[in-house]
Amino acid sequence: MGAGRRQRHHRRLAGRAFPRSLFTPVTEALSTDRAGFALAIAIQNLVWGLGQPVAGAIADRFGAPRVLAVGGGLYALGVLGMSRASTTTELYLSGGLLVGVAMAAASFSVVLAAVGRIAPPERRTWAMGIATAAGSLGQFILVPLAGQLEDAFGWRSALAALGSVALVAIALAPVLRLRTPAAGTAAAAEAAAAEPLGMALRRALRHPSYVLLCAGFFVCGFHVTFIGTHLPAYLGDVGLSKATGARAVALIGLFNIAGAFAAGSLAARFPKQRLLSLIYGLRAVAIVGLVLLPHTTATALAFGAVMGVLWLSTVPLTSGIVVGQFGVANAGSLFGIVFLAHQIGAFIGVWYGGKLADSTGSYVAVWWIAVGLGVFAAVIHFFIDDRPAP
Repeated sequence: MGAGRRQRHHRRLAGRAFPRSLFTPVTEALSTDRAGFALAIAIQNLVWGLGQPVAGAIADRFGAPRVLAVGGGLYALGVLGMSRASTTTELYLSGGLLVGVAMAAASFSVVLAAVGRIAPPERRTWAMGIATAAGSLGQFILVPLAGQLEDAFGWRSALAALGSVALVAIALAPVLRLRTPAAGTAAAAEAAAAEPLGMALRRALRHPSYVLLCAGFFVCGFHVTFIGTHLPAYLGDVGLSKATGARAVALIGLFNIAGAFAAGSLAARFPKQRLLSLIYGLRAVAIVGLVLLPHTTATALAFGAVMGVLWLSTVPLTSGIVVGQFGVANAGSLFGIVFLAHQIGAFIGVWYGGKLADSTGSYVAVWWIAVGLGVFAAVIHFFIDDRPAP
């Protein structure tokens, strides 16, 4: 690839990684390049992933409401810090480190573990699906809202306003306060059988099904982060409009709500690991269709809708298997480790996807890697046993 074309391609990749409404004004205000802003988000995701097992363990020990309240407060401070940043170092500390810690404290491992404890065993995965869908709905609402606030008041005011929304987590956290299970219930039996965290971790890491779950969630992270970041750029490369790319990503968010809810509901009727095999296999089929079918607006939007249904539908199923294997006492810690595998896959997907596209001048090779990973994940879930671990 020529130097000029490579530079234009790199700018397009970086610019698609974040909402254009915030990306450009932040880089201009801080006199930095796109890579500087991208590094802040990379730090955020890495800290988020590394912090998940720790946040989950603290929530298991001291309760989810406290951890969620701290996460909401830290997120508000981090985003407010971003809105006041005047150097890239301040951006790394606020939007990278502080927001990353906040997201670890208020993310899947903490919320779903708490939901798993509250819900009766026969309704747990359904409740986790509801929680995942609710999170997707919030994202679907807040992302366009951020653009409207930036247009009306500027990026600093928009970030400050969004940061204040996170304070709602502090007010709502007590909703997840646990009650003592009634004697004789399944929840009471689980609480009585709880084992120390160290023992649970050793047992989980020696359990083949748990390791396979981590491998499958690595694939999930690779898929969703690569697609979420690079899909608009790929659609632009094949001649489709910027508006088509934006609508395809919006459809992912919209249909993700239905997919998460459906996955939680279907888990009551079908084995979770079989549903996960189906989801990963269908992801591979959808990607093949995107690459091989004619590149039209209809194809791009159909891919967005299909991928949205398959997007985070893996979350309630995967967390449900973890709870089924090891119980709820250490669910936050154990799912936190699975989510760390997800974030490692996310880091590789977003970074290597751009690197390989830059070096080859095309995303095609990355798409086929994503297909291979989808097939791999579909196969390994056939060997997962969702029954309580020995």
